[in-house]
Amino acid sequence: MFGLISLGFILSLDNFRSSLVLGGLKPTFAQSVKTSAIFGVWDGLAPLAGLLVGKVLSDTLNEDVTDVIVMVGLGVYGVFLIVRAIVSPDHADPDLKWARWGLPIPLSLDNVAAGTALGAAGFNPWLAPVLFGVMTFVMSLVGHQLGRGVANVVAKIPKVNTDLLVGACFTLMAVLMAFGVTLPLSYD
Repeated sequence: MFGLISLGFILSLDNFRSSLVLGGLKPTFAQSVKTSAIFGVWDGLAPLAGLLVGKVLSDTLNEDVTDVIVMVGLGVYGVFLIVRAIVSPDHADPDLKWARWGLPIPLSLDNVAAGTALGAAGFNPWLAPVLFGVMTFVMSLVGHQLGRGVANVVAKIPKVNTDLLVGACFTLMAVLMAFGVTLPLSYD
């Protein structure tokens, strides 16, 4: 059980890192809960998919393909935020709608491979998905709150557009991944 909890924690770190940056958009607590719940559902469904159709998905979704999908997802969202911040004085993604529906899929792909491995090891197909989903929910919620706290401090600096800063952070994460730089809170 300790191994499963450790794996769930490690797999939730990418969502934590992304939620930490998303916190820069200063979501309300309700928006954080909703976004974290969606991240958790996706991170729970992904290992279930891996457990159920493991071999086919693991052959298709190797680490290189997964990294490219994550990199593109983070980069596209970052550029979206940058453009919106430059074009409009309004918040770039005020209700996190784009984050909720654009980020969970690429961030959950590593959980498919984990589910495949767990299925091959004989783990219960219902325990890991629930555990991983709950851990991702909690880690994402904590990330949002920490990020929002930092953003509130940064927002006090004159002429700093936190939406633009968040977009730049997501874009930088994608660029660093493209150059093979291991991001903080990565398990590679």
